[in-house]
Amino acid sequence: MKALITSGGKGTRLRPITHTSNKHLIPIANKPMIHYAIEAVAGAGIQDIGIVYNPDTGDEIKDALGNGGQWGVRLTYILQEAPMGLAHVVKVSQDFIGGEPFVFYLGDNVVVGGITRFIEDFKREGSNCHLVLSKVHDPERFGVPEIRDGKIVSVEEKPKKPKSQYAVTGIYIYDSSVFEAVNHIKPSARGELEISDAHDYLIGHGYKVGYSEITGWWKDTGKPEDLLEANRLTLDRVIGDDEPVINGDVDEDSDIAGKVIIGKGAKIIKSSIRGPVIIGENTVIENSYIGPFTSIYYGCHIKNSEVEYSIVLEKCRIIDADVRIERSLLGREAEIVKCYSKPRTQKFIIGDQSIVELV
Repeated sequence: MKALITSGGKGTRLRPITHTSNKHLIPIANKPMIHYAIEAVAGAGIQDIGIVYNPDTGDEIKDALGNGGQWGVRLTYILQEAPMGLAHVVKVSQDFIGGEPFVFYLGDNVVVGGITRFIEDFKREGSNCHLVLSKVHDPERFGVPEIRDGKIVSVEEKPKKPKSQYAVTGIYIYDSSVFEAVNHIKPSARGELEISDAHDYLIGHGYKVGYSEITGWWKDTGKPEDLLEANRLTLDRVIGDDEPVINGDVDEDSDIAGKVIIGKGAKIIKSSIRGPVIIGENTVIENSYIGPFTSIYYGCHIKNSEVEYSIVLEKCRIIDADVRIERSLLGREAEIVKCYSKPRTQKFIIGDQSIVELV
């Protein structure tokens, strides 16, 4: 069995951060989110993985992932020249897949518990296509299956009136019959080959389409609030010990409690850290409070400030912020600093589609 993992897409709902970096490399719990997809596939025993990329971000992805050796897998890079839909991703990967069954995993999805169970269900049921479903409160954002008597009878992409509360998640398992589907369907009104149309084709032509339901949690990290929630859930899971893991320096005036990881070269000075929290290498925290469900990447400097339930990317500076920063996503090298010059004013340098809330 092989695997395909997507690494393209413009990440429009995560701008301005994705103006300068690939969405799939945004860290969750201080690890690029696409790493979780590779780890899930490798954990299921799959060693031959295709990484589908677009022309804009190919070099960045290749530099970040290499040949796959760090996970014990082989990575092959597959170019999708234009964003023509998920079914098109499958279509352009046919030469790589050949006649083998494969897992198709969207690289911006995070799921707890791995994917081995879904592969076992696919094999046991003898399906041609196996979809992984999750109950959601907003199914109109996703592909939605209609289920009758325990069988999927149709799949509709982003329906205005969903026929179930289930979303088709970004984890699919196929045999080679899916190539018949992706080579016969037509582009949708938005000019893409929709993966839901491929699933409908398989159902309409008598192929067996099975499904499994995720019983833990799954996140499609398409929006900032999804990223923050994925970060929260991941921090709570991956930091296993209630005792802090301290690889940096913590002075005697600081207080560290709960699930906390402090990276090499980090310095905690006269500060309080309440886990679950992860602090990256060479980050300095001075006279500050870092609250639960926060990940701070490497090379940051936080002084005289409070941060909670947030993701702070590398080399950020938060200095003398006199209001707690919460539910926030700060991009690389961002700065939040207090102004001491006269007259006192609010000064902003803000990229496209940024959000600022003032109190």
